Amino acid sequence: MSSEPDDSAGHEVRSHLGALLDARGTTLVELAHRTGVTVANLSVLKNDRARAVRFSTLTAICHALDCQPGDLLSVTAPHEPDPRADAPHE
Repeated sequence: MSSEPDDSAGHEVRSHLGALLDARGTTLVELAHRTGVTVANLSVLKNDRARAVRFSTLTAICHALDCQPGDLLSVTAPHEPDPRADAPHE
């Protein structure tokens, strides 16, 4: 039996990249230029579709946005709804 978690039910890690970008008045395109990470990969992270994040990507984003990993990602409890579920999608 594997000790790996079953990813078929999804995950509870949430990205706050959109809020950080808004707070700093920047865009995904600008962040991509500053980090060397593609807009597509940043978009996947921003929209909670990422299944994994490289430490090098996390480091680059944190340096560019002057934040810590905990500012960018959080884990929600299984019973907590995603606070952005009612927010309009871009």
